[in-house]
Amino acid sequence: MAYDIAGPAGAGILGMMGAFMAAYVIFVILGYVYFALALMSIAKKTNTPNPWLAWIPLANLYLMTQIAQVPWWTLIVFIVGAFIPFVNILVILGLGIWWWWRIAEARGKPGWWGILMVIPIVNIVMLGVLAWSD
Repeated sequence: MAYDIAGPAGAGILGMMGAFMAAYVIFVILGYVYFALALMSIAKKTNTPNPWLAWIPLANLYLMTQIAQVPWWTLIVFIVGAFIPFVNILVILGLGIWWWWRIAEARGKPGWWGILMVIPIVNIVMLGVLAWSD
């Protein structure tokens, strides 16, 4: 049985797809705002210059290297490595954990909290803890 996209069933399907896309876009925007606010707060608490870089894509990764006090060229390895199949998983996880380990230490927290940043849902909570705890 084929659906007629111009008929009532097609309109319902298109409406549901539109609603889903709108909800998804709102969810992504809220996630980005949360991440930027948290990273900016971490930068301010660690006295890192230019905390406003948290709002600019790719520049926020540079800000993370500054907070973590790791070499800036690791950002280039991170970006280039992201485009190499299979290597990308190791590069992103390895550098990501290292950066977050150092960021946690910069905030006076245990470094192993950086490992928790690769666990979905837990990373949202840990980001908030790193940003807004004393």
